[in-house]
Amino acid sequence: MALQQRLDLRQTQALVMTPQLQQAIKLLQLSNLELADYVDREMEQNPLLERDDGDRNRDPAPDGVDREEVVARTDDLPVRDTADLTSSDHMGSSSDAPLDTDFENVWTNSSAVDMAADGMGEGGEAFGNWSGRGGSFEDDENSFEQTLSGSVSLRDHLTEQITMDIADPLDRMVAFALMDYLDEAGYFTGDIALVGDQLGCTESQVVSVLERLQRLDPVGIFARSLKECLALQLRELDRLDPCMQALLDNLPLLAARNVPALLKVCQVDAEDLADMVGEIKALNPKPALAFDHEPVQTVVPDIVMRAQPGGGWLVELNSDTLPRVLVNQRYYARIQGAARNKQDKEYLTEQFQSASWLVKSLHQRANTILKVATEIVRQQDAFFLHGLQFLRPLILRDIAEAIGMHESTVSRVTTNKFMATPRGLFELKYFFTSAISGADGQASHSAEAVRYRIKVLIDAEKPDEILSDDRLVEILRDEGIDIARRTVAKYREAMKIPSSVQRRREKALGI
Repeated sequence: MALQQRLDLRQTQALVMTPQLQQAIKLLQLSNLELADYVDREMEQNPLLERDDGDRNRDPAPDGVDREEVVARTDDLPVRDTADLTSSDHMGSSSDAPLDTDFENVWTNSSAVDMAADGMGEGGEAFGNWSGRGGSFEDDENSFEQTLSGSVSLRDHLTEQITMDIADPLDRMVAFALMDYLDEAGYFTGDIALVGDQLGCTESQVVSVLERLQRLDPVGIFARSLKECLALQLRELDRLDPCMQALLDNLPLLAARNVPALLKVCQVDAEDLADMVGEIKALNPKPALAFDHEPVQTVVPDIVMRAQPGGGWLVELNSDTLPRVLVNQRYYARIQGAARNKQDKEYLTEQFQSASWLVKSLHQRANTILKVATEIVRQQDAFFLHGLQFLRPLILRDIAEAIGMHESTVSRVTTNKFMATPRGLFELKYFFTSAISGADGQASHSAEAVRYRIKVLIDAEKPDEILSDDRLVEILRDEGIDIARRTVAKYREAMKIPSSVQRRREKALGI
């Protein structure tokens, strides 16, 4: 066959990932707080974007240009009403309803603004006179910030004690050097010989300083092992007797709950051993964790769900964390008409299109999240009504088919999104669990609900009736759950529940 050149015209369909589509996908998987940061960065780059402060009677811009919205605010987003939602599989009525607050019935604090402009308070007293009586908020000497106490770090806490307790300059220098080898738990992890070589002193002098540091607060600091940390605290409590020392020398036996071996090495009876174990449990194995701790980051829900008085559930977005963005359309029209060259006009057009698409993407994102969250609530209605044991097995495909979206879209929506419910705060991914078949071969049970049932059975067991994994399998099969023994063991280990042998030893020790 001869090779030749020719021109052909073909029609094909292909999905092109435009920048706008990539942006919409990116916004979909962001949480509300991450979305707020993203919007802030966009506002810094786009002069046509501005944040909505919730007041439509805003003052005009400095140049006298009025502002106008292009796309609906988040206040106009629908609220998913599932008032007819029951534990059955039919879908309740979903209506788009505005939030309770309207712009006409919002108190704008205008009366307070008018009084401030007149310089008079409610009682006829000028606001300017407050500063003369020591009530000024600008008073530097009595400012509120000066009444706050800052957190003390572990290094500052130890430095103060070292300065007061160790007078010798060389010993103090060794002490500060040893402090650099503390880990997060407060244990000394350095090499004494290496420290001595670096500082030009003997090992005995380093050990002497280390022993003095081990008497500092918090008790147990500068310990070189768990055994030494517990011993320091017991010595402070005057409880480090030979029996307790024997128990500390055999911590692996205590971890294995080997009661007969512990009774033998400690030379005590079972009652005394239980008391000694109780004292060990009351100690702090990581004394430094009380300092320099990271503040707990509170999870802010993206979706709020609450029960309605007449039954059913109301699902809505958390408007407190949802960014509200406007496009200044009139300002765009004015400066677009005043643009003198083609480059300026192209720049303004590009920024206007980018701003409009961002607002549109935010609105579309909100609607998508509401659809997915509403369907999850409908599917897991029994869980919200009766508890964890009624959690249904659910996969992404079930939600995707119910709302007519792709499975990948549902996956992005449920990533890093949290919903506040009457039963607590849950990530949307929590409601998706695998199914375990029932004993009759028809009904299915959620894996999370089965794990919860296993935990309930183990927590309720008596000291003389410890449930083995085989016994747990029998109980679950009697309840209609067909599960293998290895699956029970896997779930138990995932919940960090020891085996029946270990639990029996713990009950004997009173743990």
